[in-house]
Amino acid sequence: MLPMSYAVVLGEALIDLLDGECAGDRVFRQVIGGGPLNVSVGVARLGGDVSFAGSIGDDALGTRIVDFLTSAGVDDRAVVRAPVPTTLAVVTFAGADPEFRFYGTPPSYSLLTEVPRDLVAGSAVVYCGSIVLLHAEFLAAARSAWSAAGGLRVFDPNVRPSLLPSATDVDHLRTVVEEFCATADLVKLSHADAAVLYPGLSLSSMAGDLLSLGAGAVVVTRGAAGALVAVGDERVELPAPVVEAVDATGAGDSVMAALIAGLLAEGRPDDAEGWSRHVSFALRVAGLVCERPGGAVAMPTRAEVAARYGSAV
Repeated sequence: MLPMSYAVVLGEALIDLLDGECAGDRVFRQVIGGGPLNVSVGVARLGGDVSFAGSIGDDALGTRIVDFLTSAGVDDRAVVRAPVPTTLAVVTFAGADPEFRFYGTPPSYSLLTEVPRDLVAGSAVVYCGSIVLLHAEFLAAARSAWSAAGGLRVFDPNVRPSLLPSATDVDHLRTVVEEFCATADLVKLSHADAAVLYPGLSLSSMAGDLLSLGAGAVVVTRGAAGALVAVGDERVELPAPVVEAVDATGAGDSVMAALIAGLLAEGRPDDAEGWSRHVSFALRVAGLVCERPGGAVAMPTRAEVAARYGSAV
């Protein structure tokens, strides 16, 4: 049974195949991934109670994902096993930054049609976003869960340009993103997401537009440059910790995980200063993730964050 204060994370779970080298040969290392799955594992590792809602293939790879979720302390009551192979994401790198290409039709992550209404109604936080919103069935389930949310709503578009081959596709996604942003307590997106959805706009202007739609707060991550926090008319730029990055896979997801964990522990901040405190901690979490290979498996505990930086918030 989940406790009174818990989060529900909707989205994809899949297998990442990370491009690398072993004994002079090119190899693909298998790791469990998917942005929302990373978020759910990150919340659990930071001490939050969380349930993952998504569809997962019925093969051996899907079983590994479910086993990993439960071993990480993530509730799986809203996980659906779909009679299709588990989607694979081939991940190549330019430096530490990943590029994703997805394989599997239909995608195993796209087949969720319903989330238990009592689960989302009793939650303190509901997260939605990422590539599942490109699929009509999952989008309908996400809209229903979003409307039934009993607490705070957080959103992350988590854009993957390889899945948006035309300007029409980008326009459609932008419309969906703005629909969710209009009733979100928190919107987190990366500077790369912003460049795809709002080309030519400064990050401050883009954040202002999302706030004007109805978002309570907007956080824009900027990699090694830190993050922008936008609340009302206030804009705060926060630095990222200096780290030796080896793999940025899951870094943005860890920021969202840390923010959700903070919301579960303390509720919604009242002002930009409160949000900035949460974001500063989240950037330290992301820095630690960048020093480790692989998305979900790189998510740290609070004790690990404290050991790395000397304090944990």
